[in-house]
Amino acid sequence: MTASPGEPVSDIADPGLSEAGRARIEWAQRGMPVLRLLARRFGQARPFTGCTLAACLHVTAETAGLVTALRAGGARVFLAASNPLSTQDDVAAALAASGAATVFARAGVDPAGYRALDSQPDLVVDDGGDLVNTLHAQRPELLSGVRGGCESTATGVIRLRRMAEEGALAFPMVATDATVTKQMFDNTRGTGQSVIDGVLRATNTLLDGRVVVVAGYGACGRGIADAARGLGARVIVTEVDPVRALDAVLAGFDVLPMAVAAPAGEVLITATGSRDVIGAELLPVLRDGAILANAGHFDVEIDTRALAAEAVKVTREVRPHTDEYLLADGRRLLLLAEGRVVNLVAAEGSPPQVMDVSFAGQALVLGWLAAGQPGLDPGVHAVPPGIEEEIARLTLESLGAAIDELTAAQREYLNSWRAGR
Repeated sequence: MTASPGEPVSDIADPGLSEAGRARIEWAQRGMPVLRLLARRFGQARPFTGCTLAACLHVTAETAGLVTALRAGGARVFLAASNPLSTQDDVAAALAASGAATVFARAGVDPAGYRALDSQPDLVVDDGGDLVNTLHAQRPELLSGVRGGCESTATGVIRLRRMAEEGALAFPMVATDATVTKQMFDNTRGTGQSVIDGVLRATNTLLDGRVVVVAGYGACGRGIADAARGLGARVIVTEVDPVRALDAVLAGFDVLPMAVAAPAGEVLITATGSRDVIGAELLPVLRDGAILANAGHFDVEIDTRALAAEAVKVTREVRPHTDEYLLADGRRLLLLAEGRVVNLVAAEGSPPQVMDVSFAGQALVLGWLAAGQPGLDPGVHAVPPGIEEEIARLTLESLGAAIDELTAAQREYLNSWRAGR
């Protein structure tokens, strides 16, 4: 991807890592058949010709699959990191070296103002709402050129809806997080497995018989609770939503207020999208050796500032991605991944097979937006039903599964209120 005069150039840690990154990307793409198919389709149709796309995503091998498909379709891609601790420097180097994207990502370094916006994008892809927020708050002169975009997290969709309610959102955004396929694959199964994977890699602890407290029983929390129970943990769920709480009870979990659950928890995992879920008021009641992990997008669910203020000593990296906080009364609390999203910091995030489905949805939505959608007003929009069905059909095909087709008589019966028995 050759930069035009005045365009930003890649800012990565080490160009020499590109060969290792290429190998990592190739391994991930073996498990991403749907994106490979879309890359071939886009390569023929070129739906993104002349389109500049700014993305704020986790810079991982799986994300490279999405970038490759978009580039095959003619897009000029400018990629910023949505989380500095999830950035894979070798992947960033490989993407930059191949010309698939201009990349602004260094592991451990917070992105500076999301420089991908300097590309003056036509479309945006966001993960948590940071890019769109920065665009509106700091770069309003670019808003008129943006045709639309998509958001891939529940946290980001919440922020977008608030912007839309206040009349602040200047262009249409599609909530790809809300699709059934994304909830099914990514949020529940992918997050459930990868969050527990992150806890185990960081602590090498045995979950059998241990009390795991999961805060939040949305799609992600459900997956985490199921995965922990599958490894023999005794799981307590905390919730503020009565419907989700009832769902957790019917699934066989104990549901308690956090103030009651926290003292019993040996591992506490937040997945709410809110802040101060484990706040200063809970620190005195946490048991010695309690493990604290966050699976939400932002590092605000655990009050890390209060934890640092209470500690008389902090030992960084007693194990990789595990910091130990010694309190005045002798208790030790273990914070994983600095309170950031544990599955992408201490582990590798959702497996390629999972991200294949999520990124396929984003790729198809972006193609739909690039084609031009007259009358699509600024605001938050659902993924068109046809795209959701296409994702499901392509994924079923990649898994070797097949479904039945309705007969003409069945279709007539289902479409008529006059039909009797």
